[in-house]
Amino acid sequence: MNIKAPRGTADILPKEAEKWQLVENKIKDICARYHFEEIRTPVFEHTELFQRGVGDSTDIVQKEMYTFQDRGGRSLTLRPEGTASVARAFVQNKLYGEVIQPVKLYYFMQMFRYERPQQGRMRQLNQFGVEVLGSDNPAVDAEVIDLAMTVYRELGLKSLKLVINSLGDAESRKNYRDALIGHFTPVKEELCPDCQVRLQQNPMRILDCKTDRDHPSMKTAPSILDYLNETSSQYFEQVKENLDILGIEYEIDPNLVRGLDYYNHTAFEIMSNAEGFGAITTLVGGGRYNGLIEEIGGPTTPGIGFGMGIERLLMALEAENISLEQPSELDCYLISIGDKAEKKAIKILHDLREQGIRADRDYQGRKMKAQFKTADRLGVKFVLVLGEDELDKQVINVKNMATQEQQEIGLDHVAKNIREQLDGGERHA
Repeated sequence: MNIKAPRGTADILPKEAEKWQLVENKIKDICARYHFEEIRTPVFEHTELFQRGVGDSTDIVQKEMYTFQDRGGRSLTLRPEGTASVARAFVQNKLYGEVIQPVKLYYFMQMFRYERPQQGRMRQLNQFGVEVLGSDNPAVDAEVIDLAMTVYRELGLKSLKLVINSLGDAESRKNYRDALIGHFTPVKEELCPDCQVRLQQNPMRILDCKTDRDHPSMKTAPSILDYLNETSSQYFEQVKENLDILGIEYEIDPNLVRGLDYYNHTAFEIMSNAEGFGAITTLVGGGRYNGLIEEIGGPTTPGIGFGMGIERLLMALEAENISLEQPSELDCYLISIGDKAEKKAIKILHDLREQGIRADRDYQGRKMKAQFKTADRLGVKFVLVLGEDELDKQVINVKNMATQEQQEIGLDHVAKNIREQLDGGERHA
């Protein structure tokens, strides 16, 4: 019997989960400052949503989706990315009718992609993402990029590079598509089988190919920037101007196209330059996707967003030797000696927790010395000892582990007294 975690998945154990919680809480705080609200969508959707929303020509749809039929014969897919699901929720729940526009959303989602597992790239992956729906103002593009950069900055990352590009509007993309077909057709047979198919389906995606990236034709491929019409060119200039105002440094990469069909106008990636981070340096990718909402049956609604891999974010923190500060796990550890004390400890522990105090006790019947060792390992602030003598006097012995001072507190006032000591310590910290 195979009882190991499936390939491409990983357990997040308690110590590691604390880091995830710290990162997620920091991100939630930043999202609140930028007035983004959380959305949660189902873990699976109708397959057609991703076929239409992500694009039939993408690797995700063609090769990587976990698709199955339910008992009613319906084709369902575990979500491989977040934007299509959020777009579906936006349309289905008529969020386009909200009084306050644009609608600014963020999410933490588990995604599922059947691809070759490697460091920082799993088959079950975790993403933080944002979507802004209902505005085509270039300032929104800059705000979305600024939010992503703020997350990295406030977590302490410094070795970052922002790369941007414009994919233009529909007219610009059509003209560019024709130019790419003309450029790559003479060398079609030299390209990988996937790119030979992409040449007619979506030639722009050839520029994103990992197999053919060193082919000579890549270096001489036409630039999208030469095919932007006046409207697209002006839009890109305004995005850059807004980034300049925010003091955000960036590089322009005409070959940055992103891997999903719904992108247009602004596309961007943030990469790690940290030494030893690995061959795949991208931390976050996103861009504008005007037209996606209409594609899945909604009204004309511009949108922009990004997806940020939490696993890769933690890898980047490790590469830059950034240690996430983790709070003490416990405030109190309760040691009880004797049957009567054991029973009384049940209520004391409950009262401590009711006061918001992080507390635990021994459940293995160990001797006092062993329990004190456990308290030391846990780094608790106070150890509370209750034995037969203390019960007779209706008190509990409280030891401050930092000062080694001990005092007796009446049993009726334990939780309140500890709460006051903790609050006093926090005020004077």
